[in-house]
Amino acid sequence: MKQILFLLTVLLTFDSQAQLNITIDGGNASALPIAVVDFVNPKDPLLTNMAEVIRNDLSRSGQFKPLNQDLLVDQPRSDADINYGTWRLLGADFLSYGDITYLDGDRMEVRFRLSSVADQKQLLALTLPLNKAQARAGAHYIADRIYEAILGIPGIFSTKLAYVTATKNGDDFKYQMIVADSDGYNPQSLVTSKEPLLSPAWSPDGKKLAYVSFEQGNSAIYIQDLSSGARTLLSSFAGINGAPKFSPNGQRLAITLSKSGNPEIYTINIFDKKLTQITNHWGIDTEPEWSPDGQSIFFTSDRGGKPQIYQIDLISKQAKRITFEGAYNARPSLSPDGKYIAMVHGNNNRYQIALLHRPSNTLQLISSGSQDETPSFAPNGAMVLFATRTDAGRGLLKAVSVDGQTSNDLVLSSGHVREPSWSPLLK
Repeated sequence: MKQILFLLTVLLTFDSQAQLNITIDGGNASALPIAVVDFVNPKDPLLTNMAEVIRNDLSRSGQFKPLNQDLLVDQPRSDADINYGTWRLLGADFLSYGDITYLDGDRMEVRFRLSSVADQKQLLALTLPLNKAQARAGAHYIADRIYEAILGIPGIFSTKLAYVTATKNGDDFKYQMIVADSDGYNPQSLVTSKEPLLSPAWSPDGKKLAYVSFEQGNSAIYIQDLSSGARTLLSSFAGINGAPKFSPNGQRLAITLSKSGNPEIYTINIFDKKLTQITNHWGIDTEPEWSPDGQSIFFTSDRGGKPQIYQIDLISKQAKRITFEGAYNARPSLSPDGKYIAMVHGNNNRYQIALLHRPSNTLQLISSGSQDETPSFAPNGAMVLFATRTDAGRGLLKAVSVDGQTSNDLVLSSGHVREPSWSPLLK
């Protein structure tokens, strides 16, 4: 329970700037119908409707279809209150319900239950001690537990998104590095600059972000601690300092440097800044991505004539080409289990997000834009986040399920949003 309370407290540290507004573009025909009943609340309602947050979370995933609120005819508080026949007639496979008890001050106790309607069986029971300000974070946590209890894989509703916004400021642009909840709420500006910010990358524990800044004129790589705000300059060599990615153990970054005159892949120890050169080729090697086991790095290279994705073993330094279909494949992002590579796939000046299923070596397009870029896998492997543009040229983010059936638009009320990165699961 202490871990839960720590997580919920951390999630409250974000203030309200550059909020993303989310709309669901498509639904999954096989989504599971679930009734998420409003919590029994004997006092004044919370500013946050916890049941509504849970319904929105589950709906965004594409795996669940919450019943319309006008069908929620009962409001059970315990198992004894459930009329399973009613919920079967309404078409619900699962029922979520609970109640809120107020303690002293702003403290409250939220009791939550999840039942299978078909089996007439309780699947999950939780009691969460919260304060009123933690209601939204508590709802995300409950949605995570529902997702995992029914589907058997972790939910991602308590995770974070990092992204860059660009807004017009007179004749110039103002760039901000933002961290927000997975549903776009509680955004916090970590860095503000008149110069571009690029490539946010999460540490495996979700406590730090590495990114590229041009605030000193040339590109430089920084690591920023999210709780303290302290940041460390890690790399500012002459030329390119780009595309940082944390190793699975969090001790190194894979980066792109051109300090030798040609862009190559390096690793750098975040504690002593020791550099190790990984590639050494006349081609342009960039955009590194670690394998889940940390034994190899995937990267983009034009050493074969056009940009394609390669994999290099960190011990033997032997590289092999991974992608062959299409004239352009770049910006690899690996699923947590390593079975899929999300990438930017280009043909005839059209750039879309594709998934390469590595066991079968089959390629599947999951986006329909023409300028899609920077894919980032969700930490449970169920969705891919990427940047795209509207027909009017405005930058927005999309999150698409790996089967391509569910798509969410994440749009700023003003300005452009680019360079998305999905956090790891927060523990």
